[in-house]
Amino acid sequence: MTTTVATTDHGHPATPTHVAGGHPTNTGISNVKIAIWAFLGSECLFFGAFISTYLLYRGRDTIGPKPKQLFTIPFTSCTSFILLMSSLTMVLALAAIQRGDHRRFRIWILSTALFGLTFIGGQVYEFTSFYRQGLNLHVNLFGSTFFILTGLHGAHVTVGIFWLLSLYSRSMQGKLGTEESEAVEVAGLYWHFVDIVWIFIFTAIYLVPYH
Repeated sequence: MTTTVATTDHGHPATPTHVAGGHPTNTGISNVKIAIWAFLGSECLFFGAFISTYLLYRGRDTIGPKPKQLFTIPFTSCTSFILLMSSLTMVLALAAIQRGDHRRFRIWILSTALFGLTFIGGQVYEFTSFYRQGLNLHVNLFGSTFFILTGLHGAHVTVGIFWLLSLYSRSMQGKLGTEESEAVEVAGLYWHFVDIVWIFIFTAIYLVPYH
């Protein structure tokens, strides 16, 4: 996004600062960006609480099924890698719209959404497989914390997919110009956030040895 900072004769920023494509602000950062950063900050606390709860209760079950009976680490690693690669296509989508290359923007934003859909598909397959093996929300502490934590993350990814597809639709209709690239940048911040959160969840649930 292009940001124009007004300055005084002494070289100091003048107030309010005009942000291209947005409203004048005193910080030089658009109100939309401040809002998304505030939202993501609250989301850090939200996921931090659930991840902490999972870690507090892990290993306290006396009945199964337990993680080592269920997990297929190579499969989950593969879907996790696909999700993380979607951050790269998101960056390419933002770069494309900022330079006015709308055709490539549509390719990359659609690729990002498809990567996200692949991850969700893998999660649905995993949930179904675990349920058939006897794991559900009520069978033990592991089942409750696992489904709630990963399910909440999956819900966030799903919201992100709809967000990306709405940007793709606006672009196809000619309603998303280069001057509106901040909308893509804000969506990208959200998408990168859900990817980073998954790194912590994947490490805590799948990689830390379970006793």
